Amino acid sequence: MYLDSAKKAEIFSKYGKLKTDTGSAESQIALFTYRISHLTEHLKVNKKDYGTERALKMMVGKRRRLLDYLMKVDIARYRAIIKALNIRK
Repeated sequence: MYLDSAKKAEIFSKYGKLKTDTGSAESQIALFTYRISHLTEHLKVNKKDYGTERALKMMVGKRRRLLDYLMKVDIARYRAIIKALNIRK
């Protein structure tokens, strides 16, 4: 599988406050970004996989909502995660 527990732990330790910090907005956004990039590569090869395309769109929307929440709550954390993940608005 492309996303095992070791990879998740690496993402959470890099972008979260702790290694086991799975609930913070930053760690969830980082995890969604990793999954979005994986699904984007999959769809470049499999253009007619409409189920995956729908899942990708829902995931992008969920990440967008988390980013909007973070922007409302703490703009400094929002700018830091945008810069760290190279996400453009």
